[in-house]
Amino acid sequence: MPSAGAGDRPAAPVRAASDTTKGGSLAGSSGRQKPRTTSAGDGGVGTSRPTCVRNTGSAAPGPVTGRSASAVLPPSLRAWLGPIAALAALVVVVLGVLYAGAGKPGPVDARIGAAVDGVRPPWRHVALAMDFLGEPGGAVALVVALVTGCLLLRSPRAAVLLVAGLGTTVGTATLLKHVVGRTIHGEGNLSYPSGHTAFLTALALVVALAATGRLGLGRTAGTALVLAAALLAGAAMGWAQVALGAHYPTDVLGGWCTALAVTPATAWLVDRMADRPAGQPSGAGRRERG
Repeated sequence: MPSAGAGDRPAAPVRAASDTTKGGSLAGSSGRQKPRTTSAGDGGVGTSRPTCVRNTGSAAPGPVTGRSASAVLPPSLRAWLGPIAALAALVVVVLGVLYAGAGKPGPVDARIGAAVDGVRPPWRHVALAMDFLGEPGGAVALVVALVTGCLLLRSPRAAVLLVAGLGTTVGTATLLKHVVGRTIHGEGNLSYPSGHTAFLTALALVVALAATGRLGLGRTAGTALVLAAALLAGAAMGWAQVALGAHYPTDVLGGWCTALAVTPATAWLVDRMADRPAGQPSGAGRRERG
């Protein structure tokens, strides 16, 4: 009996200790749960701070993505369109030197012109319709329609490129006509390069560049789309000009290359001006870093 009584006495502290342990664990668990439910200003600072850091870090890349998405010359295409534009500019210069002051077709012009010139209906009507798109009335209608579409799609930078790119391309072609001085059908009919071909090719380039950025195409697909659009538009208008006897084939090639050289360069300038912070002059960032 005494041994049994001695065994009963330590049993109570054991139960008390276990109860205390349980109570301590409950208190500890409730103490750990409080910081999870408290705000950043309460005592649970350790669990709320990492959440704030993660939210701040995830929002940082936002502005960079927005600028690249709105670029009219997608960054993925610049590495390819740059050399292509330089090569096109070289072709314009070489052809201009070869046919400066000329008033008759070259050997290549004679062969291609003999196969295309003098088309009959209904293809002549198609050629006249294509030619109208390069005339002032048709050109203005196309530009107004496309600028309106860009504004409705909330792409103001594409609308700016339409006006600036087409104006720069046509202006360059007009200037080159007076510099080169090549004529067709007598004096005063300046022919090199073809302004009609330059206009429609530049229009196709702007639309293709805008579509590439909007669809998020990669380098290969985007470059293929841009070049295909330029080739299709240039070939269609070039055929019409040669078929109607308005230009030599080399005039058409010069107009196509003029658009291919000027339009991407204009798009790059539009992006550069639009991405510059408001009120910051050109080159200010470079001076500060230096």
